[in-house]
Amino acid sequence: MAVRIVRLGAKRYPDEGLRIGTVRRPPRGVKKSDYAARDIYDVWLPNLAPSEPLLKQAMAARDDPAGWRGFVRRYRAEMKAAEPARVLDVLAALSHHADFSVGCYCADETRCHRSVLRELLTARGARMR
Repeated sequence: MAVRIVRLGAKRYPDEGLRIGTVRRPPRGVKKSDYAARDIYDVWLPNLAPSEPLLKQAMAARDDPAGWRGFVRRYRAEMKAAEPARVLDVLAALSHHADFSVGCYCADETRCHRSVLRELLTARGARMR
């Protein structure tokens, strides 16, 4: 049992389990009924996505190391709020009892909030793949 960090839309791993989309917006031009079949996500959990202003900052900071560090600092601060912190705690606990994945659309995990999610889940004792 474990949680895997994935790119939404990428082919699923055989033992991936439920795929959770931690993105601000659902994909454009795709019917909701096709999300799972297209390996996007099974359920949408925007609670762990960066806020809209922070998402814009992340997009602008991809090639700017100082800007990216600023994004990471602000995103971590957002995840300390009660609601996202509780969701992270639940996911960390579930990782010991079920296989599932969390992800985002970004091609490069090192410049995506999912790299920070990996760190936050690991710090909470989540079993990771």
